[in-house]
Amino acid sequence: MVPRRQDLHDLRGDVGDSAAGGVPSHLGSPDSVTAVLTLARRGLLAPGLPHRVASQVLALRRWGFGLGGSLLSAAARSPGAVALIDPSGSLSYDALRRLSFAAAGRLRSSHGIGPGDRVGVLCRNHRGFVLSAASLSLLGADAVLINTGFSPSQVASVVREHGLRLVVHDPEFPAPPSVAALVSSALSSGGPDVSLSPPARPGRTVVLTSGTTGVPKGARRPNPAGVGPLVSILDRLPVRTRSRLLIAAPLFHTWGYAALQLAFGLRSCVVLTPRFSPSSLVELAGRHRCDGLFAVPVMLSRLLDADCVLPPSVRVVAVSGSALPGSLATRFMDAHGEVLFNLYGSTEVSWASVATPSDLRASPASAGRPPRGTRVQILSASGAPVPAGVVGRIFVGNEMLFEGYSGDVPVSSHDGMLATGDLGFLSESGLLTVSGREDDMVISGGENVFPSSVEDLLAGLPGVREVAVVGVPDASYGQRLAAFVVLHESSSPLSADEVRDHVRQHGARFAVPRDVHFVPSLPRTATGKVIKRALL
Repeated sequence: MVPRRQDLHDLRGDVGDSAAGGVPSHLGSPDSVTAVLTLARRGLLAPGLPHRVASQVLALRRWGFGLGGSLLSAAARSPGAVALIDPSGSLSYDALRRLSFAAAGRLRSSHGIGPGDRVGVLCRNHRGFVLSAASLSLLGADAVLINTGFSPSQVASVVREHGLRLVVHDPEFPAPPSVAALVSSALSSGGPDVSLSPPARPGRTVVLTSGTTGVPKGARRPNPAGVGPLVSILDRLPVRTRSRLLIAAPLFHTWGYAALQLAFGLRSCVVLTPRFSPSSLVELAGRHRCDGLFAVPVMLSRLLDADCVLPPSVRVVAVSGSALPGSLATRFMDAHGEVLFNLYGSTEVSWASVATPSDLRASPASAGRPPRGTRVQILSASGAPVPAGVVGRIFVGNEMLFEGYSGDVPVSSHDGMLATGDLGFLSESGLLTVSGREDDMVISGGENVFPSSVEDLLAGLPGVREVAVVGVPDASYGQRLAAFVVLHESSSPLSADEVRDHVRQHGARFAVPRDVHFVPSLPRTATGKVIKRALL
């Protein structure tokens, strides 16, 4: 049976409503026809039982397009489909729905959690995280996603600054003082059926920035107002409904959480692993015949270092969360085929562009092109657009711009767009290249140097496993470059002069690092970003 005409009209109407409900038309929101065609291409408008389709649309209309609403919609359409696989086993969409309702009932009855309350989620990638986030969404409470790499003092700071009423945490993490705490496994035990009504305001998600350049800030994420955001990502990312998606990126990060939302929107099976290792990831992807992998770039590097090859079932490897070096993109595709997609974005703007395998082959350092419904502009310091090929500040507009930082930290905006905090340029053909962070640019002897460009050069030097370049004070030049190099264990020794010569031969004279330090590893966040302040 096919969906009724009215059901398709409802879906088109939701797209149109979301585009009209707060997103300026100049942001290029996907039109209704484009949205329907994209959804059909990805299998979301495939024939279904009329009562299932009607229940699916009704769930979205009642509960919205947040995590809770997406889960209920998927459960209404495909109740018996496998929704989640983790070390504790598998759950169907209907079972996950029932557990989420029971978890919401427990949070409400035992801890008094309701609309507007803020609850911390300190969990690794497993069903405890999913149940926590989904149940809070259903209750209308705000989930504050806490980095599992935070120290106890940092967690205590998050509790204090965000006014948390409760923290749901894994047993390995100590319960923070001065706030109620609940071990995540308690939400997985089920319970009696509870009655829930859609809250007046859907629960929101607060994502903490990585804090690589300072104290992490809480970014308030909006809930999707329709299927527009789903359409934008599916426009560039060829994942289909009912696929099996292994999410290795941390769920507490914008990228991992977005992958979870995308999976529920596709009624896909989510495969989770609490801890990453190259061998276990490959084994897991093969055992569950995963079609897609959502990861962060450093995981690809670790796979290559360990000579681990993904199974042929994996047709899409989507990465985000930190910069993807061009040399890594090329090496990975040489080993695994044309499966790599790189999404550039930030906690504040969600997505800005997506590089397809053909984009990465043509320009390995490219961040790709904006998907439908996304506007990217490169602006000068005065706010004027700059010509193609000229470096400037990157501004992005789409339907999922964040609502602001907790504590009302100011945000740079222009004409309905937000600054990503990065500098970059657009090519004549529209490819975006990110040069580096605004606050990372080094001025040495009057010359502007982007450490990321030097890092890309050194990443291609034989024997180099990973590298970070930073600016340090210099009495004569104002600043000079310092390179921190990690070598492969099996590589031949490399000297500081060889490092400098490589940059001198392939880059600008003023980009040669005067200081070269060989270190055993680089300090990184849980999403793979290098914590450069820890190197100084």
